[in-house]
Amino acid sequence: MRPFSVAIMQPYFFPYLGYFRLFAASDLFVIYDCVQFPRRGWVHRNRLVDASGVERWLTLPLEYAPQETLIRDLRFPEDVSETFASRLRPFSLVAKEPLAAEPILEALRDIGGYPVDYIERLLNRVVAYLGLPWNTIRSTTLNIPPSFRGQDRILEIARRLGVRRYLNSPGGRSLYDRDAFRDAGIELAFLPDYTGPSSSILTRILSENGEDIAREIRATSG
Repeated sequence: MRPFSVAIMQPYFFPYLGYFRLFAASDLFVIYDCVQFPRRGWVHRNRLVDASGVERWLTLPLEYAPQETLIRDLRFPEDVSETFASRLRPFSLVAKEPLAAEPILEALRDIGGYPVDYIERLLNRVVAYLGLPWNTIRSTTLNIPPSFRGQDRILEIARRLGVRRYLNSPGGRSLYDRDAFRDAGIELAFLPDYTGPSSSILTRILSENGEDIAREIRATSG
């Protein structure tokens, strides 16, 4: 049976709660790894609370990559384990986890493989912890030609998957033409605005009850 609705998002490193609403609200989540790596985005970094209670960046170590490198083609350096362990040390919350969150933190420390594999593992652990559905594929597996860009690429993914509804976060409203989706026979839909904290989901998991977080996600998913 083909999915009715699809969400398509780049893989982010412990994104904020609003990101996970897409898992709750869609039938299929496409990990959008076939596009250029945004160096100032959230794919490889996020802000966590350090030992002094101040948010600071935690960034994944990456090998040098040309500007046009796709997310799927990112690589870790050979010394990634040692480098990342050093970067983790200032974040005291990592050592104060509730027992239920341990699988997430084990995955965080067990860095390796390709960056997109690692980030997908982290997303999977968080989704499982929150009791959300995990129905995912990677956009790379669809072999979309590079001639499709921006909105046209999203539409082509939706066409190939045979979905009737494309669901996006509210921040994407200015990126898409509703008429173009209508002409393609696909409904363009957006999640309601999210007014909660913008902090990383990891920060929230380490300081709040997981069931409360899951209820907030479902309640704000439309």
